[in-house]
Amino acid sequence: MYMDRAPEIIAGSAKLTLSVKPINDILGSMDESEACKWVLELFRRGHGSPFEHGVYSFEITCSRVTSHQIVRHRIASYTQLSQRRGDKLLREVVREACRYLGIEYPGKPGSRSTYMAYVDILGKILDHDPPWDKLLEITCRGFIIPPMVYHGRDKGFLRELIRSLMEYYRALANGYHPEDARYLLPQSVKTRLYVTMNTRELVENFLPLRMCSHAQWEIRYIAWSLWRQLVKIHPQIFRYTGPRCILYENRVRREPCTLEDYISGEKQFTIERCPELVPREQIRSCLEHASSDPWKILSTQ
Repeated sequence: MYMDRAPEIIAGSAKLTLSVKPINDILGSMDESEACKWVLELFRRGHGSPFEHGVYSFEITCSRVTSHQIVRHRIASYTQLSQRRGDKLLREVVREACRYLGIEYPGKPGSRSTYMAYVDILGKILDHDPPWDKLLEITCRGFIIPPMVYHGRDKGFLRELIRSLMEYYRALANGYHPEDARYLLPQSVKTRLYVTMNTRELVENFLPLRMCSHAQWEIRYIAWSLWRQLVKIHPQIFRYTGPRCILYENRVRREPCTLEDYISGEKQFTIERCPELVPREQIRSCLEHASSDPWKILSTQ
């Protein structure tokens, strides 16, 4: 979800600071080319407040590891899947295990005996010891699997995730309340977030911090995926955004440049080093690394 006219609204609010005309009159006479000029000028001057009038909402599926990082961005609104009230994503692990074993899925939990049936099914999976690909297919239904586990084909890691889920359902079968049983779940368990951020938070904080190669791999992957969608929606704004090196570079240049310009080498960095202390001559390769799929990066090393 997003404001269709976000670039014009941002540009119009910037023009309002220099005009006595009402905002409706300003927006009524503003075309796309003028809006682009004003947005570019905002980047040049580091004038951030007009960006706060553009709003974007998006859904994220991630691990609890990453959801805790995302909600540290305070200028945003969040609604998250309840781990206490709903375990549908975790039950997908049981459902996929039933498919592999060729047995009937017990259905939604309605009693302690159903939870115990989940325990038995997951125990059978561990006893059968499926091949790597099948075990991965089962486990990733409810958990986020790190790239190192994926490329190392670490079955032991996946088995521990399933074992933790067994203990979670065993606790529920023994009468534990869900808010207590969930203490047994690892942080890789999947969750969902619905997030609303204004453009300034995206441009000046979330994208610069989380697209950087120094960000944790999962939140970096999310940030780059989000950026690619935002560029498609409103290129007038987001083509000038990127990791912190892009934000810093575009603040000192006479004319801001796009992220693609820097990655392709068409434009060169002028800053001596980025905020993470990467020297100028290494920033481009750092950008290439940051933009790569974390699973593919490890497969080529």
